[in-house]
Amino acid sequence: MLAGLSPARRRLVLGLLAALVVGAVALTAALLVPRLTTEAPAPVSQADPGPVLLVPGYGGSTTGLQSLADVLTAAGRDATVVPVPGDGTGDLEASAQVLGQAVDAALARTGASSVDVVGYSAGGVVARLWAADGGAGQARRVLTLGSPHHGTTVADLAGSLAPDQCPVACQQLETGSELLRRLNAGDETPTGPTWVSIWTDDDTTVTPPDSARLDGALNLTVQSVCADSTVGHGQLPTDPLVQGMVLAELASGQPVELGPADCARLSR
Repeated sequence: MLAGLSPARRRLVLGLLAALVVGAVALTAALLVPRLTTEAPAPVSQADPGPVLLVPGYGGSTTGLQSLADVLTAAGRDATVVPVPGDGTGDLEASAQVLGQAVDAALARTGASSVDVVGYSAGGVVARLWAADGGAGQARRVLTLGSPHHGTTVADLAGSLAPDQCPVACQQLETGSELLRRLNAGDETPTGPTWVSIWTDDDTTVTPPDSARLDGALNLTVQSVCADSTVGHGQLPTDPLVQGMVLAELASGQPVELGPADCARLSR
């Protein structure tokens, strides 16, 4: 192609090509170098507990979580239940935005440097979406209770048998949903908070129950502490044993690996 051009035009074309190559190299460096040199986010200090925000699950009921919030308040914590839009059946990402606003308000109100977040059921997925979108740097602990981090076959069944009765959040909690694939594609527990996941082996809403397991978190079943516990999904926020587990894991310092030796103490 260049052979048919005059010497002057050939020099012009070659100069333009060289400029394009230099520009492409500069753009690539601008995009890649910060990724290679930027330090990883630092873990949030575990020493000073701030306010606790509790996120309801699918259906948006705050009753059970208010019981847990009252227990936390009695223990000296500033605890607030965050109402989620659409009764918890709408877009979980919209709920994550509402959680972010509640976190900002709690930090401004208390002057604390970080929050603890407790997400019950789908509220745990909401907490993870918020953390993945930048909230991880504001959280000291993120604790989830019976959360379908990898979906639930109950949502699969609803989506296949009664799709008109499976709203957006239900669809997002199906085991193969795009939202969960995206959320679980990278680090399930991003740097910032310490992560704790608690669930019950007797869960018939989140199926299989170990969908609540999170890579990189402290994972605890209720039965690993009290083997004969029959607490179900709906009782997780109100059961005295589970409430004791939550209190222990949100205490100052690092979360602890609870076991059978703690059963009697935590069940009171």
